[in-house]
Amino acid sequence: MGFDQALFQELNLLLKFPDTSMEGLKIHHTAEAEVIEAAGRLFDKGLTTQNDGGYLTDLGREAAQSGMQLIGLLTPH
Repeated sequence: MGFDQALFQELNLLLKFPDTSMEGLKIHHTAEAEVIEAAGRLFDKGLTTQNDGGYLTDLGREAAQSGMQLIGLLTPH
């Protein structure tokens, strides 16, 4: 199994959330359709509190941290 375009969009969106649980992210209706759809899927999976962003849930924070670790492992130093 690899990253299809949908998972890639979700990962990219997760990585845009602030590191703090005190700040969220708002996806506006003028955003690209792929971003809006990714936000909806993250909400459906229980990773965010709103279908247009909101805050990361505990599971969402864990997923975002894992994504950052993966990026760090794959990025040349």
